[in-house]
Amino acid sequence: MKKSIVLSLLVLFLSMPLLSNAFTAEHPGCGGDCRDCHSLDKKEAEGIIKKGLPKASVSEVKMALVPGLWQIDFDVEGKHGALFLDFSKKHLLVVQQIIPVDAMGKQAEPRKIDFSKLPLKEALLMGPKQAKKKVAVFTDPDCPFCQKLHLEIKQVLAKRHDVAFYIFLRPLTMHGQDAYKKAQAIVCSKSTAMLDDAFTGKPVPAPGCAGTQVEKNNALADSLELRGTPALIREDGMVNPGFLAADKLSAWIDGK
Repeated sequence: MKKSIVLSLLVLFLSMPLLSNAFTAEHPGCGGDCRDCHSLDKKEAEGIIKKGLPKASVSEVKMALVPGLWQIDFDVEGKHGALFLDFSKKHLLVVQQIIPVDAMGKQAEPRKIDFSKLPLKEALLMGPKQAKKKVAVFTDPDCPFCQKLHLEIKQVLAKRHDVAFYIFLRPLTMHGQDAYKKAQAIVCSKSTAMLDDAFTGKPVPAPGCAGTQVEKNNALADSLELRGTPALIREDGMVNPGFLAADKLSAWIDGK
């Protein structure tokens, strides 16, 4: 008896997608793009997750791989996470990741970015301009791991003259207005000395200009799906999200 009930439930579960497709084919509604009927913007998503995570900031809202769910990517206290919200906006699913069955047992494709599309002229240069190897760095003056990485970058530059680092100041919203003001002041001055001061905890003067470069850097990072800081991009497009010690950083630059 129990086996027959389980079998019936299994058949019903497996037939649900077919029944759903048949229904939506005959009736107007969300038979195509679910976003025609359902919507969720970053502000609304942030209002929902802040009930449990007051310090969280939403970086992206998108359709999850599983139909009927939104994926909400967020940052809180230097860490990145994701939650899943059903279309009724009444239930949050706390899971680490949704994995396609076809992807199981396979090595993930390495993440790559088109390096040629990065506006290097807008970045702060550390190292020789004519260096053969280039690395883009998205960093935040109030990020502890960014501060550590900055010291490691200086160690690499002390030993190598074939590498240049292009620094994009990208203050995370969780660090507040202080980080933004520091980033804006550094961008205005285009001074590596001021960058050093910011990362070593020394006072940084108020911004000497009013521009939008910091906002552009943040928008660029978001478009490249660089959620946290630091983030490094090699000239071949390979991405390293996070801190690397000087020896490992040097080896990574060489593709090792």
